[in-house]
Amino acid sequence: MPGSLEPLDLGVQVPYHFRCPISLELMRDPVTVCTGQTYDRPSIESWVATGNSTCPVTRAPLTDFTFIPNHTLRRLIQDWCVANRAFGVERIPTPKQPADPSLLRSLLNQSSSDSTPFHIRVAALRRLRNLARDSDKNRSLIASNNVQEFLLDIIFNISYVASFNCEDLNHEALALLVYFSLSETECAYVLSDADKIGYLRRLLFHPSVDVRVNSAAMIEILAAGTRSSELRAQISNVDEVYEGVIDILKSPISYPRALKIGIKALFALCLVKQTRNKAVAAGAPAVLVDRLADFEKCDAERALATVELLCRIPAGCAAFAEHALTVPLLVKIILKISDRATEYATGALLALCSESERCQSEAVAAGVLTQLLLLVQSDCTERAKRKAQLLLKLLRDSWPQDSIGNSDDYACSVVPF
Repeated sequence: MPGSLEPLDLGVQVPYHFRCPISLELMRDPVTVCTGQTYDRPSIESWVATGNSTCPVTRAPLTDFTFIPNHTLRRLIQDWCVANRAFGVERIPTPKQPADPSLLRSLLNQSSSDSTPFHIRVAALRRLRNLARDSDKNRSLIASNNVQEFLLDIIFNISYVASFNCEDLNHEALALLVYFSLSETECAYVLSDADKIGYLRRLLFHPSVDVRVNSAAMIEILAAGTRSSELRAQISNVDEVYEGVIDILKSPISYPRALKIGIKALFALCLVKQTRNKAVAAGAPAVLVDRLADFEKCDAERALATVELLCRIPAGCAAFAEHALTVPLLVKIILKISDRATEYATGALLALCSESERCQSEAVAAGVLTQLLLLVQSDCTERAKRKAQLLLKLLRDSWPQDSIGNSDDYACSVVPF
């Protein structure tokens, strides 16, 4: 954790009373329980959530599960972080406190009641969205009130959708719903109705980028939330869905949420094998290559997984092969992100080089030999190693003779064949 474990390696001793008795890490949101002991909020909440009803330190019964923020201790911890900034300690942010359950119930009642004026319902939904964004605790409290059911009703209510005056209500309901998962039944409620899917498709081209991104987020939730391949195909096969999602991936880097949601949605859609040609036709290969360097770690993994999926079809493989940066970029990052990313990048290179001698030459020129030899000797996944060995065997005739002759590692790496 930044500001706690890292400084210990630099010779900075974290004061004992700044550590959570449960996690032994620097507390970021210290709260005091009814026994007078102080813990980090996530730690004591996890303790209670697993069925424990006693104080971890004193073993006395917890007669009250209200956790009181210890503002004084938190400020002392923040001051200590600032004083040790030179040693690499980062100041912990001031945590946002969980919402009052009674406030949440009031807002939910206002937003779900048909008798409440639209502008008040919109304001209530907007406030709920802000609270959901603040913390997992708030999202859990909101979800416990079966919020998904009435939000779906607002979003896809035909009379609301047809009314221009209700547009804000629909959009705010959608912006809140994307913070929650949907059940199989709820996914089927949307995916089995062409009109509902069509509404989400139209929102992908809305003038507001936030509305477009929320629509893509909803599409990803639906595609990933159902086990039915037929229902997933219902949405991935809709005209212009890929175009809308890929356009979101072209958003400026200053709007990182668009990149995150865009790649999650594209990956979920590309899991449907029979519609991957639509992704290629919509320009997915070029956008993936062009934006690959802009993704954060987990999103880069998804992007590379999507690249490998699209390389499994002829049209996708050809499109990636045509992009001048595809092979050099895959070679460059093959060991730089994570084990999963390594596996996906190697798989994509294997597919490309299996179909194109030009890609083989490009890979060799980009230094793939060194990368693959390092890979097969690393602690990466066995699947990544198998793909690397297959690629080494495929490219055997393309290696410069002096590279092969001087590499005992290469000789060892191809023995399994």
